[in-house]
Amino acid sequence: MTRALTGGRRAAASGTTESVVVLLHGYGADGQDLLGLADPLAPHMPDTVFLAPNAPEACVNNPMGYQWFPIPWLDGSSEEAAEVSMRQSIADLNAYLDEVLETEGVTPDRLVLFGFSQGTMMSLHVAPRRADPVAGVVGFSGRLLQPEALADEVVSKPPVLLVHGDQDEMVPPQSLPEAGNALTQAGFEVYAHVMKGTGHGIAPDGLSVALAFMRDKLGIDAG
Repeated sequence: MTRALTGGRRAAASGTTESVVVLLHGYGADGQDLLGLADPLAPHMPDTVFLAPNAPEACVNNPMGYQWFPIPWLDGSSEEAAEVSMRQSIADLNAYLDEVLETEGVTPDRLVLFGFSQGTMMSLHVAPRRADPVAGVVGFSGRLLQPEALADEVVSKPPVLLVHGDQDEMVPPQSLPEAGNALTQAGFEVYAHVMKGTGHGIAPDGLSVALAFMRDKLGIDAG
């Protein structure tokens, strides 16, 4: 049984839906935390709907926010509890994405997963295990979970953009090459960008790179 994900939606600026970007927030935040990215992105992606679901669990460390799964070294949870929670959230997210494709009337190759921190961890885990490849995955300031299992469990190989701040105090910057190497070895097309002088966040240069990646993979004309 899956849990329904709630959250915000920003309609396509043009009024016509040709593609969808699903924004997956980090630990302790909520969908609104990322939905604001639609403001700078929408003028360059006018036929794109932006969705930002809340993770399914109240965050242990921030009851006003949400989590995809607990983080033992932050909240004192057990590794077992984190694993069980993550598996449930993976099922929840897959069900949500299936519903999005049907509701918004787009095919998987018109959908981008855009994650931040724990949302990146979810995106990088879920997308390769879905039957039909999405248009692309954008992962800011996150990690690839269980990299040793990727090669055996991969089903589809969407292109991936990894972005990380070189001053990230929450998720070590070396998480980017670690994820990139594992994805490349498993046959993925991987792009990377390091945000100089940036901590655990999304800097303008990183967002510009993400925009160019999404427009390219969705086939949005430069004009």
